[in-house]
Amino acid sequence: MRLVIARCSVDYVGRLSAHLPPATRLLMVKADGSVSIHADDRAYKPLNWMSPPCRLEEAPGVWRVVNKAGEELRITLEEIFQDSSYELGVDPGLRKDGVEAHLQELLAASPTALGDGFTLIRREYMTAIGPVDLLCRDGVGATVAVEVKRRGEIDGVEQLTRYLELLNRDPLLAPVGGVFAAQEIKPQARVLATDRGIRCVVVDYDRLRGIERDELTLF
Repeated sequence: MRLVIARCSVDYVGRLSAHLPPATRLLMVKADGSVSIHADDRAYKPLNWMSPPCRLEEAPGVWRVVNKAGEELRITLEEIFQDSSYELGVDPGLRKDGVEAHLQELLAASPTALGDGFTLIRREYMTAIGPVDLLCRDGVGATVAVEVKRRGEIDGVEQLTRYLELLNRDPLLAPVGGVFAAQEIKPQARVLATDRGIRCVVVDYDRLRGIERDELTLF
């Protein structure tokens, strides 16, 4: 991973145009080829980025990051304060807690809990940025990527969005839809998922385990 702290301006030229005026920012170049620009006022989301595959062309005072569609992220460097590279090695990935891992296992065994006619293609389907929890087919045969969480929050939706972006580049899978499945889904995560065309499914962990609730209900 290469980390560059620099005063720079950024222009994105593609389907849309965007401009970041000069300021001091962190430029991150990852081993997968992605380039992202970060400010110091947010937790994790970059100001702008280019997902792989793309190429980085460096010239004095300017970086050009171009993807296969010809879209360009142009970074004009006014002053570089730090330029460091680190070898991070292979990451073992996020380990789910016991409930979350078991929930994934139960849904793999009973994919119809996610929708009528759902069948499992593969559990832990590997991509360049990590494994998709479940890869399924829906009732009409379309491919669906499923992200499983105990508690559904915005970062889970962001994670599934990145998976979908990669999977939809594969002509053997595309078009790939998304399902965000959790025991509880936060309102903000539901709004973001809906905006990105991702369907939310609230799953009952006890029912999947075959445990009936004791509470009396009216309906």
